[in-house]
Amino acid sequence: MEGLLPKLPLADWIDVLVDWMTNTFGGLFDGISTGVDFFVEGIVAGLGFIPSIILIILLSLLAWKVCNIRIALFALLGLFLIDNLGYWEEMLETLALVLTAVLISVVIGIPVGIWASQSERVRQFVTPVLDLMQTMPAFVYLLPAIFFFSIGVVPGVVASVIFAMPPTIRLTVLGIKQVPADLIEATEAFGSTTKQRLLKVQLPLAMPTIMAGINQSIMLALSMVVIASMVGAPGLGTEVYRAVTQIKTGVGFEAGLAIVVIAILLDRITQNIGKKKEGGTV
Repeated sequence: MEGLLPKLPLADWIDVLVDWMTNTFGGLFDGISTGVDFFVEGIVAGLGFIPSIILIILLSLLAWKVCNIRIALFALLGLFLIDNLGYWEEMLETLALVLTAVLISVVIGIPVGIWASQSERVRQFVTPVLDLMQTMPAFVYLLPAIFFFSIGVVPGVVASVIFAMPPTIRLTVLGIKQVPADLIEATEAFGSTTKQRLLKVQLPLAMPTIMAGINQSIMLALSMVVIASMVGAPGLGTEVYRAVTQIKTGVGFEAGLAIVVIAILLDRITQNIGKKKEGGTV
């Protein structure tokens, strides 16, 4: 069968599309790049303005308030270890990248999820797109991001958004669709509008599931931010990448341990926020 049909020039088509988008929407991409860069630098500057010991105590108190004393002690010891090893600035940069990517994912993902939950046609269109976003190798996202936004912070954030957004959309749809049908019928019987039903019944009941989606997006964004160090994104991922290229096992272990601490803290805090939301809706 080989050679019977000519090869489709798919790669050439994609290159032409990327070139056209770069030339046509260059101003838009420059504006996005400036805004994202400013936002990330603002988070880093704001967190960096606070002395590390004060920020460690504040984050530990937050973990105690949201979770429990064990997670608070883990936060205290883990963050102190990161500071002691000399990765505090890199940790703040990684945290800023993750927070920016997750914020964009939530701002876009939740409205898209709500729209898809209310429209079967939209859901049929969105589902295969999400399948593509989740199954495409993560490194592939770095290529168009570099073309559109050069190298540095912005392509890392953009690639992280694309990689991390699907769970937020999927679980928003799932949470809203799982609202019991008898409650929906009751709201309709009392004459509630679609907006009232959505804001006062469906979204509050779906909030624990939506928070689970945000939790997954945070974890995916963190993993992608590390990969994005290959295109110049700053943070702990840069230290890991440098350790791999220079075969420095000890440095790689230290930076990897700092990433693990941040991942566990973000995971536990968002999980417990979701549980509190679930407890509040019962």
